[in-house]
Amino acid sequence: MTTASEGAELTRVGPGTPMGGLMREYWMPALKSSEIERDGPPVRFMLLGEKLIAFRDSDGRIGVMDHRCPHRCASLFLGRNEEGGIRCLYHGWKFDTSGQCIDMPSVPPQQDFKHKVKAKAYRSIERAGLVWVYMGARAEAPPLPALQILDAPDAEINVGMIQRDCNYLQAIEGEIDTAHFGYLHGGHADPARLDESEPFYFTVTNRAPEFHVADAPWGTQYAGYRSAGAGRTYWRFANFLFPFWTQAPNGEFDSHAHGRAWVPLDDNHTMYVFIWWKRARAANSLPQPAYKDGTPVGGTGRGNKLLPNTTDWLGRWRMADSEANDWGMDREAQRTNQIYSGIDGIHLQDQAITESMGPIVDHTFEHLGPSDQMITRTRRRLLMAARALRDQGTLPPGVEDGAVYHGARSGYFVSDDQRAWREVYDTRLAAALHPGPAPARAAE
Repeated sequence: MTTASEGAELTRVGPGTPMGGLMREYWMPALKSSEIERDGPPVRFMLLGEKLIAFRDSDGRIGVMDHRCPHRCASLFLGRNEEGGIRCLYHGWKFDTSGQCIDMPSVPPQQDFKHKVKAKAYRSIERAGLVWVYMGARAEAPPLPALQILDAPDAEINVGMIQRDCNYLQAIEGEIDTAHFGYLHGGHADPARLDESEPFYFTVTNRAPEFHVADAPWGTQYAGYRSAGAGRTYWRFANFLFPFWTQAPNGEFDSHAHGRAWVPLDDNHTMYVFIWWKRARAANSLPQPAYKDGTPVGGTGRGNKLLPNTTDWLGRWRMADSEANDWGMDREAQRTNQIYSGIDGIHLQDQAITESMGPIVDHTFEHLGPSDQMITRTRRRLLMAARALRDQGTLPPGVEDGAVYHGARSGYFVSDDQRAWREVYDTRLAAALHPGPAPARAAE
């Protein structure tokens, strides 16, 4: 059981917290590059409990800094993005993308001390259509995580973002829990009406999978498995990758290069960042599940309707359906078993469940079972890594050697390979389709 004190260690991410310290060792995807215009208005956003702004200067460089002007703490969000810097409205002090004050027009020239003033700024880099931010204290920033998807050219990568109103940990745990699929997402599906080639088939034929769970160089890994008859096994491999990445088995393993980040905005809000290979055969690209006669399997809608972005601190990439309207639940569809949950859309179903738990789960209220092994192991892995960093200065996995992520992939397949599960995984991974390399472009 996770104790109350362990729960607090795991879920609090602000400055000075053990988990916040761990998160700050890594690059974090924070915004879409398209959100920031050259010489355009700054963008408000939150990351690890800090209120930040981002802007793109006249040369296309990105600045990410604390929103408070270091003069009198007026918000730089109100500032003028002009001629290579952001200018505070209050007294006209101007700062470049590194945070350095470059103009102090309200101070007499003989008393000017701009060379001594610097806003709190963080390093950034652009890759895969995203702005990544490093909030750590290391003189030399670590490498980006070498996820297989980041080997693909930007033109072959799709990016999606959706905010979730809950702590990052329960969002992650929804992703690494495969046992819920046969109920939350497919509880209404009739296996007798499905063809074996339909990805839904095995998850609703046997709704109680067995598991292998283990630590991995990148974090933790599970293999959910079910009999596929005649000496065959249906496998669903998935991963947790430090510090907040997951890889879900929602695509064909042989091409499913992707990464799903659950980036903590603060303790109670998370930004889901999904990057996936356009050439993959996955839920995003495959037809919606259907029965043999062509009738759609209900509840698998793909449209994640979003509200327009606002300039609020938490005003970006919010779903239109939320707790305010019961996540669009249709009780009649639920009652008649058209949709087991009554909620149309797999992502929205997951969103509803994790948000319904409240901003932060009270872990002392839980009764975990055998199907929760991946969750308990991942909590322990995170907790031990955060404590080792705090107490011994031991860097967590992937900080210095981003290449550890390259061995991680998720997905489903049917196999007659009867060897140990890790050998089955390694063999399949070696034969899988991989994206090609592409260089990163830094924002100075």
